[in-house]
Amino acid sequence: MTLLVTGGAGFIGSNFVLDWLAQSDEPIVNLDKLTYAGNRENLASLQGDPRHHFVQGDIGDRALVDRLLAQHRPRAVLHFAAESHVDRSIHGPEDFIQTNVVGSFRLLEAVRAYWSALPDAERAAFRFLHVSTDEVYGTLGPNDPPFAETNRYEPNSPYSASKAASDHLVRAWHHTYGLPVLTTNCSNNYGPYHFPEKLIPLMIVNALAGKPLPVYGDGQQVRDWLYVRDHCSAIRRVLEAGQPGQTYNIGGWNEKPNLEIVHTICALLDELRPRVDGRSYREQITHVPDRPGHDRRYAIDARKIERELGWKPAETFETGIRKTVQWYLDHPDWVQRVQSGAYREWVHKQYGAAAA
Repeated sequence: MTLLVTGGAGFIGSNFVLDWLAQSDEPIVNLDKLTYAGNRENLASLQGDPRHHFVQGDIGDRALVDRLLAQHRPRAVLHFAAESHVDRSIHGPEDFIQTNVVGSFRLLEAVRAYWSALPDAERAAFRFLHVSTDEVYGTLGPNDPPFAETNRYEPNSPYSASKAASDHLVRAWHHTYGLPVLTTNCSNNYGPYHFPEKLIPLMIVNALAGKPLPVYGDGQQVRDWLYVRDHCSAIRRVLEAGQPGQTYNIGGWNEKPNLEIVHTICALLDELRPRVDGRSYREQITHVPDRPGHDRRYAIDARKIERELGWKPAETFETGIRKTVQWYLDHPDWVQRVQSGAYREWVHKQYGAAAA
């Protein structure tokens, strides 16, 4: 019994691998291309662990994926690998099309060929779990109900359009070929090992470095926040009991505007790592021009997964964000090493010189 995980050195993927192997002896084959956001250091605690087999490679490399499937004979493929940052997709959409659309297509074709040749019992038990995002649904008005699995797709960025395309491919491979797929659409994740280009880790890292805290526009963009380890437990539950062909929305029931998130982080840092001058980190907040096509509000209706699979998040936002801030305070070496020259150039490009 083995799992093949794609993108298992990224933020959500590495948290899943670590959580899985903390609770199970079932081995994981971890395929990751190690782009800028894939970090082997996230998996350092698994060094020498025979349950974890890491392979650096591309999901679009059909020969490699075929070989891994034939060699390890996984009972399931969990597909985390994706280009995932909206801002980067605006500046360079082609990488998102190549990885999220073409890469997912090639992975699906390799998995379909492997699954088709399995003995009947293994074929019936096999699952392909595709990890996606709530951004495929577009944006919500202030009084709209949260996104349900039945919402139509209205992606507004190159990133969300590429993920919507991959979701459609997964659905089509189920309805056309019978591949037993599961799709999860999650809200904004946060927690340990989050690459510091996203809102929460960027605010923590910049605050501690004495740099401006760049907030887009008025900061009133609303997101539903999901602690990453809650997301991992939901994926385990969907893999265990989800019905093939079904989609499950995974959310944290934590709708908050971005500016409130930044204020919360500042308050925690004021408590846990006060500035030497005794002033609040809130003084570092700087509003910057909003990004093009910025969705105003996302929210997930996670009642289906609770009703059908019995899952709900264990963390409130208050408990999860405190754990997250403390993790970054406890791991300054990790932060320093992921802040390569290329990352600093990216922050400069996106937010301006002061934020880099």
